[in-house]
Amino acid sequence: MTYGAQREDEAGSGARDAGGGLPRTRPLWRQRDFGIFWAAQTLSVLGDSFALIALPLLVLEATGSVARMGLLTAVGGAASVVAAVFAGAVVDRVDRRRLLIACDLVRMVLYGLIPLVWLFGPRIWLLYAVLPLCEAVGMFFAVGYVTVVRGLVRTERLTEANGRLNATAAAAGVLGPLCAGLVAAWSGPAAAVGVDAASFGVSAACLLLIRFRPRAGDERAGRRTGLWQDLRTGVAFLHGHPVLRSLTALLFLFSFLTLGLNDLVIYHLKHDLGHDDGTVGTVMAVGALGTIAGALLVARIRRRLGFGPTWTGSVAVCGLAFAGLGWARDVSAVAALTAAFLACVGMAGTCSMSLRQEVTPEPLLGRVTSAFWTLHYAAAPIGAAVLTWAAEHRGTAPVALVAGACCVLIALTALFTPIRRSGRG
Repeated sequence: MTYGAQREDEAGSGARDAGGGLPRTRPLWRQRDFGIFWAAQTLSVLGDSFALIALPLLVLEATGSVARMGLLTAVGGAASVVAAVFAGAVVDRVDRRRLLIACDLVRMVLYGLIPLVWLFGPRIWLLYAVLPLCEAVGMFFAVGYVTVVRGLVRTERLTEANGRLNATAAAAGVLGPLCAGLVAAWSGPAAAVGVDAASFGVSAACLLLIRFRPRAGDERAGRRTGLWQDLRTGVAFLHGHPVLRSLTALLFLFSFLTLGLNDLVIYHLKHDLGHDDGTVGTVMAVGALGTIAGALLVARIRRRLGFGPTWTGSVAVCGLAFAGLGWARDVSAVAALTAAFLACVGMAGTCSMSLRQEVTPEPLLGRVTSAFWTLHYAAAPIGAAVLTWAAEHRGTAPVALVAGACCVLIALTALFTPIRRSGRG
């Protein structure tokens, strides 16, 4: 048996029913390589959720400013955008498993510096140095992540696989913020960042055990072109696909409005409502429950309604939830609205990622993903800085209302684009 045939059999594509009839597919949890990858990313997200809470808390603890929190988010986002320009070309040129492992190890070292330095006192400058580097490396990992999922499962199961990955990641996200809040309350936010560093080491060890399916030979042709040509190739593909072209434009605006939401929620809970770090962790954990629900439902809803209604409806609900966040004075209301927002963000994101994986030729997938994220997030760092600056000077309630209303307008605009007519499945 050849290696390729062996990999197809492991994925279930070569298995047949008892009568020797049509191929049947093994459940995703029984597919060895996907299962290890699934577990590794769940553990990694568990660690990430610690940093998600801890880094803003470190800034708020040292400066008391939501604008400084937003600036840190903006700097990290800008580094992601710059890295996205080159990430697709690099992913399509190198061994993807080695790239993913290297990204995990680099982030383990960088995040590990924070709790060590904090032993000698707060050093805010270190956050502005470490986070952009980690976000840039994380972008390379994220583009590679998208490409390898397609190499682990069959095309018709991509939405299900992405949904499962997002669901269990969100399950880890329930425990992560809760524990992060408790660790931050007991030992300080810097200790919570150390947990994130350790999780990257575990993820790298798991990736060593995975065998990814070899890529098509014609992918190597992309290695003879320059990096900027590779980016233009990805942009050209996006421009030529009506639905992806519309998605890219609308998500450019959506990301501008929403990248700073996490900082806004934390600031609202601590500054406006006067709660502690433990409450912040609890609210974010409840929010992650929404992500679980969205990830588990997205494949079924998309099969029934089609891509267009699922994506548009998700964005509309995101806007309504965002609009209410700043006005909510009760912790349970903030938690419920955060859960609704994250559920729908997860559904919309899973749909758009699955669509790109389905319609993009394998040799172009890294470059198309890189171009998509470059354009998608190009203005998001500016948006995060503007959102948090406005919240500090005008209050969270009016800022959330305006941003949420604009998200609803984005969903309404989608009804006049090819997104509305995109098919089922």
